Amino acid sequence: MKKILYIFFGLALLVTLHIDAQDLKKELENLIQTDIQFSDFSVKNGINKAFIEFADDSAVLLKPNLYPIIGIDAVKEFHSKIDDSQFTLSWEPLKGEVSKSADLGYSYGIWKLSADSIEQHGTYVSIWKKNPDGKWKYILDSGNEGLGTKIN
Repeated sequence: MKKILYIFFGLALLVTLHIDAQDLKKELENLIQTDIQFSDFSVKNGINKAFIEFADDSAVLLKPNLYPIIGIDAVKEFHSKIDDSQFTLSWEPLKGEVSKSADLGYSYGIWKLSADSIEQHGTYVSIWKKNPDGKWKYILDSGNEGLGTKIN
């Protein structure tokens, strides 16, 4: 009888693990799609609105030569000082991962800043948290200018 129970619980565990793997894959797809929507929103509405719209209340921005910008109020203040009408910032996620609990994840990729005939490129990483409403919001974002400048 014990053998049958062990086999039953073993099979139940395997089924659960398979479902969890599928759920994690779906959550990763949702996270990457959110990152793409974040970029699309930036192109359409400007970086200021995008970085506020997709931020968690506890969001942190790490920018060169600045102390960490911590919390949604600080993010709003930081972005209120940027005139984003003269350039466009877009990015493409290359990879991401989601935690086994499916409530934390990260994405990284390549960004492009376009202004007139100049393009700058770099890399970025975003750490994401899934809120109780099921939406992914970034909790940390940072980037660098690691790819240099191209002139069209």
